[in-house]
This record gives sequence, C-alpha cells and structure tokens, in this order.
Amino acid sequence: MDDSTIQESLLNQESEQKGDLKGKIYEESKKIWRVALPSVISRVSSFGTIVVTQSFIGHISSTHLAGYALVQTLSVRFVNGIVIGMSSATETLCGQAFGAKQNHMMGIFLQRSWFVDLVTLTILLPVFIFATPIFKLLGEEEAIANSAGYISLWFIPFIYSIVFALTIQMYLQAQQKNTVIAWLSLMQFVVHIPLSWLFVSVLDFGVNGAMCALCMSSWILVFGEFVYIFGGWCPDSWKGFTFAALRDILPVVKLSISSGVMVCLELWYYAILVLLPGYMKNAEVAISAFSICLNICAWEFMISLGIMGASIVRVANELGRGDAKATKFSIKVLISTSVLIGVLFWILCLVYGNKLGYLFTEEEEVAQSVSDLSVLLAFSVLLSGIYPVLSGVAVGAGLQTKVAIINFVCFYAIGLPIGAVLGYVIHLQVKGIWIGMISGVITQTLALSFMTWKTNWDQEVSITSARLKRWYLKSGEENKQSSDHA
Repeated sequence: MDDSTIQESLLNQESEQKGDLKGKIYEESKKIWRVALPSVISRVSSFGTIVVTQSFIGHISSTHLAGYALVQTLSVRFVNGIVIGMSSATETLCGQAFGAKQNHMMGIFLQRSWFVDLVTLTILLPVFIFATPIFKLLGEEEAIANSAGYISLWFIPFIYSIVFALTIQMYLQAQQKNTVIAWLSLMQFVVHIPLSWLFVSVLDFGVNGAMCALCMSSWILVFGEFVYIFGGWCPDSWKGFTFAALRDILPVVKLSISSGVMVCLELWYYAILVLLPGYMKNAEVAISAFSICLNICAWEFMISLGIMGASIVRVANELGRGDAKATKFSIKVLISTSVLIGVLFWILCLVYGNKLGYLFTEEEEVAQSVSDLSVLLAFSVLLSGIYPVLSGVAVGAGLQTKVAIINFVCFYAIGLPIGAVLGYVIHLQVKGIWIGMISGVITQTLALSFMTWKTNWDQEVSITSARLKRWYLKSGEENKQSSDHA
C-alpha cells in the first residue's frame, strides 16, 4: 500500500470520527433539551403566576403590595429554599434508579420525598402563622406588617402545593416524561390571569380574591400531575401507595438535608445582598437599581435552572446505568451548552446595558445606576449560565454535602465580606456589593469546576450502584415470581 493510499485511509477515518462525534453531540443535546425545555417553560410559567398576583395586589393598595413583597421575597424564599433543596434529593435518587432500570423504586422515592418535605414544611409553618410579629421585630411599619401577616396565611396552601409540584416534576423529568409538566404549567398560567381578573376586578374580592386565584391555579397544576401519575401514564414507576416508602427514611433525610443546605445557602446569599443597599446613602435608588439587575439575572437564571435539571437527570441516569464514560461526555456537552447560552446573554447585556433600566423604570437616576452596573451585570449573567450546571452535575452524583460546603465558603466567607468592605469601607456603594457577589460566584464556579474535574466517575458509578442496591426493594412482580418459583 503506497503513502497516498495510507494518507487517504487516515483522512477517511478522521472524517468518520468527526462525523461520529457530531452525531454523539447531537444525540446528547436532544436528550438534554428533552428535559431542559419543558423545565424552562414550567419555571417561567410558575414564576409568572406570582408576578401576575403581585400586579393585581399592587392595583389594590400600596400597603398590601409592600406586604405581599415582604412575604414573597423573605418568608416564601426562606421556606422555598429549604423545600426546593430537600426535594432535589428526589432528582438524584429517581434519576439513578431510572438509569439502573429500577423503575418501581422511583415511585417509592417520590413517596419518601413527600413524607420528608411535608413534615419539614409543617415544622416551618410558624414563619407564616406569626409573620406579623416577625416583621414588626424586623422594624417594618405596623400597617405593612399587619398586611404581610394576613397575606402570609394565604401563602400556606400555596407552599403546600409547591411540595407536590416540585417533587412530581423531578420524578417525571428523571424518566423524561416532563413534557406534561410544561403543558400543565402553561395551563396554570393561562387560567390564573382570567381567574385573578374575575376575583379582583369583577367580583371585587380584593386581596382575598388575588390570593385565592394564586392558590387555586397552583393546585390546578398539582391535580393535573396527580391525574397523570395515578391515571396510569407512569405504569412502570408508579405501583401505588406503599408503607415501603417509610423504610430507610433516615438516609433519605440525610441526603435531603444536604440538598436543602446547598440550595438555601445560595438563595439566602442573594436575599442578604438585597438588604445591604438599604443601609446606604440614597437607599431607595440603590435598592431599586440592585433589584432591577437581580430581576434580569433571575429571568436568565430560569433557563439555567432548566439546564441544571437536565444535568441532574443526565448524570444520574448514566451513573445509574453504570457508564462513567457516557457520564463524562454528557457533562462536557452540558457545560458547552450552558457556556454558549451565557455568552449570548453576556453580549446582549454589554450591547444594551445603557437601555436595560428603562424597561423597569422611568426614573433617570435609577436607570443611570443600572447602566453603571451593566458591565458587572453582564459578567454575572455569564456566570449564572455556568455554575448551575456544575451544581446539577454534583446533585446528579449525590455530592450535595460537598457543594453545600463550597457554597458556604465562597458566598459567606468570600463574597459577602468583600461586598461589605468594597461597598461601605471603600465607598463603592452598590457597585462594591455587586463586585463582592461576583467574587463569591467566581470562586464557587472555579471550585465546582475543580471538583467536577477531579471526581473519579468510575468510583461514583460504584457508589451509585452500592446505594441503589442498599435501598432496593423488590417490586410486586418480582415478589410474585419468587413465590411462584418457591
């Protein structure tokens, strides 16, 4: 065989490998977006119902609007952080069980998460029941504190619906059946708007009407999920209610607590950062500008959360399947996808940074303050497109405890102190706080990247296999087959 023939053969082989790689990336991307897109739609729709309710209450009274804002941004965020975090254990366990083809265990894990989350939420109810004295203790005006206390009672049924909505979404997306969640969430949003208009504008029920509409629309979503699961659309993973769900509950509680701490440290970090501008000169402008920038980040973050959910599912599925090589390939595609999205929004913020503030306010001073923060906002948006995916990879592998430690060190030992020093001591004001926030996120991103790179995925496959074997319970069919053989 001459040199030209050998060279041609090598070129053909290289071309085939490139084509094969493109095919693998395409197939992996399809798997990612099959989970991510419905998740993005459902999160944006659910977030929209809260915004619509806020808008209707804002037209009733400025006092009630302030009370709603207090409860929604502090009480609900506090409790939601714990519930969302503890529910993420469901993603880890269901995803790994689905990958290992232990489908019937997914229903058992779902019931365990309901038990753990409902008990946890019931313990946290005093946050809503005693909201008025809590807000008075924090120094809020009596009228606003009284309004917040009344509105917080309406949020109790809403929060209980969140427990079922979240866990069922995680259960369904682990088996790539969450398209139904997207449709149900859209239905929830579409129903919520005319329902709010009917109760508030037509029947004149005021705050009661607005909050009643929020509760009803949130439970419409949950009842739709119940119909889908109990109606026979999940025959392999849902075998009915069983007391087996109460077995091995302590290891699940331990994993749930790790997940809860991980998410809470992140959510509360931003809540504390919102409070800091209130102690600065011209606090009203500072808080408004900071809040506008965080809202812009929040909308982009919805997309990141969808990809984060996909990263949890893909990593958990491949680990449960016992394929370390596929796990690593999936992580590379996930990170590449999130970086591309982050770069897109980064460019948009840099190009339109001077005009962003006018989308939210007509006050020149606030809009100018947002413009001053636009470069920092652009880099925040870039980072918020990357680190959620790395967090999702860790959750998919069941490494929540490590992420919780990283979040605590990066956010509270690095980000907050730097922000406080730059904001108050160096007198950079809001810009200083934002630089501190970015410092925390950068160190978290670097730490999570290093952890992902250093993780021995072959070892994680073994750990996952051992966990699934330890918590494995025979299905009804297997018990029947065993008795027949006997």
